[in-house]
Amino acid sequence: MAKVLVITKVYPDSVERNLEELLEQIKKVLPEDYEVMQYQKVPVAFGLNLLKLYIAIPEETEGGTDKLEELLKGVEGVSEVEIEAVHRMSY
Repeated sequence: MAKVLVITKVYPDSVERNLEELLEQIKKVLPEDYEVMQYQKVPVAFGLNLLKLYIAIPEETEGGTDKLEELLKGVEGVSEVEIEAVHRMSY
């Protein structure tokens, strides 16, 4: 079964937000067939950093990235979610 790699930018709601804790909260809300493959902390401006997440989701996911966006936006501490790219992966 093929998977889709979704690259997302997750903006925290404040400069003081601990991004490691935010990442753990995100991992808890993701379905078990979604996997955070990699992540990076990316500086934005004035001390604000965002999480750039590389998340593998099943190719057959209904609605594409909509479900993922809704899950991420529902996490406490997330201000904004931006889908940067979507790539098909094959194993």
